[in-house]
Amino acid sequence: MKEKVKIGFKDMGFWYGSKQILSEVNLKFYSKKITALIGPSGCGKSTLIRCINRMNDLVPTAKIDGRIIYNNEDIYGKNADVIELRKKIGMVFQKPNPFPMSIFENVAYGLRIQNMKDKNEIARIVKKSLEKADLWNEVKDCLSRSAFGLSGGQQQRLCIARTLANDPEVVLLDEPCSSLDPIATAKIEVLLKKIKREKTIIIVTHNMQQAKRISDYSCYLLNGKIIEYSKTENMFTHPKNKLTKDYLDGRFG
Repeated sequence: MKEKVKIGFKDMGFWYGSKQILSEVNLKFYSKKITALIGPSGCGKSTLIRCINRMNDLVPTAKIDGRIIYNNEDIYGKNADVIELRKKIGMVFQKPNPFPMSIFENVAYGLRIQNMKDKNEIARIVKKSLEKADLWNEVKDCLSRSAFGLSGGQQQRLCIARTLANDPEVVLLDEPCSSLDPIATAKIEVLLKKIKREKTIIIVTHNMQQAKRISDYSCYLLNGKIIEYSKTENMFTHPKNKLTKDYLDGRFG
């Protein structure tokens, strides 16, 4: 069965002022798959995923050309609705960033912004989102406590629950485990494999073993260009490009 393309980059380039960060990006992200973006620091991985939900719009000097197609529409087209786009494409950052409010209100935050008033429906979605993030059993008796009282790993799963509460189609994660211990990291990895049954996941990671464990596809970037993109198993066992092989073997970056 042919896999469905969820997001497609077509000859995309990106600049901060006069400095080109990404060039000639042609890439497909498949629906309900995990794609890992790998490569050395500064190669453009985080910039690339920030283009997908237009977070780079917040940088005054940012400039983009080419096209990014999501659900058959150019997300940088003149009719694009950025607010709707960000509802459909959620983001989880490198460091857990819970809001200074209760566990419950963290997850309910996006629902309240959308003017949802039904308390029972909000409670239902909060519970469902915490269950999907494998956090419900750990916090169900202390939902009114500050989110800052949770461990780092729990805070990151709370941020994932907060993202899931808005029911996005795509979840972007920018090195979500880089500040976590191996046990907390393993919980996030199990969680992401579950989430991909319903969502398309794109993860930036420096951890080659993580990419190998959880992703269906991998994309190796270097100096703002895609060097290799393939199924993860193929890339890690038979990389086609010597630059990819050197990076995976630890001889670079």
